[in-house]
Amino acid sequence: MKKLFLILLLFGLQISFAQETSTISGYISGEGHKLQWVNVQLSGTKHKTVTDSLGYYTLENIAVGNYTLQVSQVGFQTIKKKIEVIKDSIQSYDFELTDNENQLNEVVVSGTLKAVKRLESAVPVEVYSPVFFKKNPTPSIYEALQNINGVRPQLNCGVCNTGDIHINGLEGPYTLVLIDGMPIVSSLSTVYGLSGIPNSLVERIEIVKGPASSLYGSEAVGGLINIITKNPTNAPLFSADVFTTSYLETNVDLGMKFNPTKKATTLLGINYFDYNQVVDKDKDGFTDVTLSQRISVFNKWNFQRENNRLFSIAARGMYEDRWGGDVRWDKKYRGGDEIYGESIYTKRGELIGSYQLPFEEKLMLSFSGNVHYQDSRYGTTSYIANQKIGFLQLTWDKKIGRNDFLAGIATRYSYYDDNTTATKEAESTWLPGIFVQDEITLSPKSQVLLGMRYDYNSIHGSIFTPRVAYRWKTNENTIFRLNAGTGFRVVNLFTEDHAALTGSRDVVIKSDLKPERSVNANLNYIQKINFINGTFIGIETTVFYTRFSNKIISDYETDPNKIIYDNINGYAISQGISTNVDLNFTNGLKFILGATVLDNKNVQDGISERPLLTEKFTGTWSVSYKIEPWNVLLDYTGNLYSPMKLPLLSDLDPRDPNSPWYSIQNIQFTYFGWKNFELYGGVKNLLNFTPKRNNPFLISRTNDPFDKNVQYDSAGKALVTPDNPYGLTFDTTYVYGQNQTIRGFFGLRYTLR
Repeated sequence: MKKLFLILLLFGLQISFAQETSTISGYISGEGHKLQWVNVQLSGTKHKTVTDSLGYYTLENIAVGNYTLQVSQVGFQTIKKKIEVIKDSIQSYDFELTDNENQLNEVVVSGTLKAVKRLESAVPVEVYSPVFFKKNPTPSIYEALQNINGVRPQLNCGVCNTGDIHINGLEGPYTLVLIDGMPIVSSLSTVYGLSGIPNSLVERIEIVKGPASSLYGSEAVGGLINIITKNPTNAPLFSADVFTTSYLETNVDLGMKFNPTKKATTLLGINYFDYNQVVDKDKDGFTDVTLSQRISVFNKWNFQRENNRLFSIAARGMYEDRWGGDVRWDKKYRGGDEIYGESIYTKRGELIGSYQLPFEEKLMLSFSGNVHYQDSRYGTTSYIANQKIGFLQLTWDKKIGRNDFLAGIATRYSYYDDNTTATKEAESTWLPGIFVQDEITLSPKSQVLLGMRYDYNSIHGSIFTPRVAYRWKTNENTIFRLNAGTGFRVVNLFTEDHAALTGSRDVVIKSDLKPERSVNANLNYIQKINFINGTFIGIETTVFYTRFSNKIISDYETDPNKIIYDNINGYAISQGISTNVDLNFTNGLKFILGATVLDNKNVQDGISERPLLTEKFTGTWSVSYKIEPWNVLLDYTGNLYSPMKLPLLSDLDPRDPNSPWYSIQNIQFTYFGWKNFELYGGVKNLLNFTPKRNNPFLISRTNDPFDKNVQYDSAGKALVTPDNPYGLTFDTTYVYGQNQTIRGFFGLRYTLR
């Protein structure tokens, strides 16, 4: 009888349990596609699972009650949703994961040369993912940076459209550009190094604002841009991104993954860009935009090794043929004085790799090399340059108690030769160095970093660069960071400033240019605000100060017929405040807002002067809204710049001495309702702004680019004549922004995972 009673009791409990439990199911998607291997769990319970190959999940036998459903996946923002499980039901919850660009806690490597969560790094690092750059698709990384706060692509030539990247108002040569942490985009390639990197292969871009010479050496004076390429193991099998504009600019990005052996995975990327339309909307007889044809091939290999030791190697080859000038120009006029044109042939090869040595200690050997050949004609001026750079570095990474050590030795060899009068013979430079860094955890909330580097330049001698950083986390959502350090830069003039080659100004180098040095400090503040309804706000503010000695300035004003280069007889200051705000709302609306206030000045003989082409204010924004029922994403991006001082030729020059307030704004619609496909299109430069607005002309004397009809006085100054009422010579340096009018674009993306 007792056994019968016990059986009936257990049977009743089973019925009761079955009636009071439920099932939760649904699917997870991201970037418009179903995602597999996404973690789904009820916080605080043992109920957890992962999505299948089609993105679906199921949690069964859930007891009645209130729970927090958490969905997480590497590379995406974690979603937490409060739910109530109802008795004897099947409840469905679908989620769309968004890129983690605004969560402020991605893994970064650029600040300390080791992988660390962004919020745990003592050095502030900004991170931008491909999702950010898709909001305004561009054919090169150079153009893609225009919507990053405090970063401005600057055109330096109104004909060949070469340019560089300004960070916090500092010219391009002060920024070191890395690919996978290797310094292979520098010197001669600074002008072109950010072109031709297949966007489909970019995992993320890390930006450090402020000197990083204590880790990276010369050229990291104003900051660094580190382009991290995708790990072949995690990359999709095939990806394609093709778009064109109403200017008939066509850009093709292809990415393909292969597994030749069980232990090797390779990723092949191809970028092709073609623009072959002669456009002259400002009616000056010269091309508004440089014509270009570019092909770039990138191949990266990862090899599986014992104990997950790293071995990665990659190579890239790039060729570009670009020209701008008189709309009648043809290659038969190249280098002649009949029809003016600026024609540039560029060939470039790169090799980068990392190999973890087979020891118990973590020893990493990194290497890179590049060759760059350029054959250019700026009118009748011939510039033929050859550059080779080799880099080798060994680092040791070790944690001992509260100390996290990083030490390394590095050497860099640079060879440079050109046909200019400034380079009498080929120059070879060795730059061996040693560095050490210690991150000390003082408490769970505070951390200090001490670092120093010693380099020996075979021409300029010893260079010492220390730095210190302190991080204080008051709580999980509030962080303060203080950084201070020094920087240095060794200059190679013609590789960095192509304005010295174009136009008719003579180049004057007053003395042997000494290495530039800097002292920097910045205070960084991060505040995260998470609301109960899922809304997220992230605020990051940085106050920065940099003082330069021996800064090299280009003087366009002392003599309008010359560009005079010399070390400053005094000092230079770059200071300001920068703020980024990220807002994510649960209804699919997202804002990324940025503003930077700059105060840059050169001080000589007690006189302070703002440098040319330096803005006092810059603002950027990105507004995104996802319309789920229509499978449409709307992106509205833009920037705003305050006036900049521009180079004029004389007191009679009728062009405005300052640029106006101007803004470049873009809008894009993306349809993601088809499996594996994205269809996008929109309008660039909505306000139809060009520098020609309110100016009589941009390039002076386009009717006489070889100055055959210019008359000069005994001092070499151009005279006012009926044919030359302003006393000008041919000049292409009056340029500050892109010269393309409003235009439409249309593109298609395909991804096979």
